[in-house]
Amino acid sequence: MRRRNLLLLGVAATASLAVPQAAAAGSAQAGSADPADNLVGLLYTPPAPVSGTSLPQLDRLLAATRAQFTASHYRDLGAALPGLIATAEAHRDSSSGGARERAHTLAARGYVLATELAAKHHSDLAWATADRAVQAARQSGDPVVIGEAVRVLAITMRRAGRPGAAVALLERTARDLDDHGPAARAVAASLWMTAAYTAACAHDAGSAHDLLTGAAEAVDRLPVGLPRQRLFTVEATPTQVDLYRVGVHTVLGEPDQAVPHATRINPAALPTAERQARWGTDTARMWMRLGDQQRTLAALRFVDRVAPEEARRPALQALTSELLYTAMPAAGVRDFARRTGVLT
Repeated sequence: MRRRNLLLLGVAATASLAVPQAAAAGSAQAGSADPADNLVGLLYTPPAPVSGTSLPQLDRLLAATRAQFTASHYRDLGAALPGLIATAEAHRDSSSGGARERAHTLAARGYVLATELAAKHHSDLAWATADRAVQAARQSGDPVVIGEAVRVLAITMRRAGRPGAAVALLERTARDLDDHGPAARAVAASLWMTAAYTAACAHDAGSAHDLLTGAAEAVDRLPVGLPRQRLFTVEATPTQVDLYRVGVHTVLGEPDQAVPHATRINPAALPTAERQARWGTDTARMWMRLGDQQRTLAALRFVDRVAPEEARRPALQALTSELLYTAMPAAGVRDFARRTGVLT
């Protein structure tokens, strides 16, 4: 068993305190249009596992499901996750030793994707899926998987109004991961980035900038040729640090300082449609805060082009609505609002 007792105890203690005080703001509309709706059945009336599926087959299924996330195919992701997780949990319940740990890893990563999906659609189901991700990750004994699960738990905590606790959890876990090899240190770097953005959301500029510096230093220390495919949702690269700088500066009310970082990034070079859409979203917010409505609309159109389902998420629809109802709307914004469901 690959136990890391100090790390696991720290995660367990913090997770046990992470009880939401209020539902996340702007929850997605009820109804079949929300890709996160399928997660309700996963949590309370899970489907039957896919019989005859081996662990190697389940590994390949997880890779395909992750590809749906990175391609921003959220409806497909929501449809695939219940069966994948139910099958992983069936393997967990019928296995022992290394096979059981592997099944826990597969279940944990399934729940990580479920939490990412719920968070993107402002669903408070993220609390349940994040908790399950952490519990399964702890049972896997893999520090990399634990770090991945902690990241989505912290995002859920931040959205529920607990950024301070989220930053503390991310910092503690990142420090613990430094002792567990290059892949774990890469995950730690992603946790520093998430911690920086979380501190910015709490209007703690000093901590946000310090944490970004720590993230950049952590990325710089990673060995050349690290097999980055082990990082499940966010890569640990200098470009990702730049992308987080855009978000941090914008949230802190410093959008002018975000511009050099945003323009330095070639969005076409970002590794996935989901990350390209993240660039478009963050730059749209940056230009909106700078009062440049035409560039805001251009960034939103970029999101719609590379990842149409991203442009229809609640956060992007809210930004489109804000752009639509400014005193002098950008040319073409009404057509864009109709296309993305803001206007009917």
